[in-house]
Amino acid sequence: MTKLQLKSFIYQLIAFTILFIGIRFLVLEFTTLKGFLVSLIAFIVGTVLAPKFQAVKTKDGEKLYMKWLFIKGVKEIDS
Repeated sequence: MTKLQLKSFIYQLIAFTILFIGIRFLVLEFTTLKGFLVSLIAFIVGTVLAPKFQAVKTKDGEKLYMKWLFIKGVKEIDS
């Protein structure tokens, strides 16, 4: 695993974790759902809404890219 692949994994993990915890809190606070269903809903929504990071080998070397539902296209992350 290269340095940028590890970096993309950590970025994706952090983004998903923040969304998961936030959505789980909102579901618990504003609905009457209990138990496993709260975590399942937070997991599904977090997976869909979290940005996707990927390290790609190009002719200029390895670069880190991000794709997100709320941003048009693919963005290169400066690294």
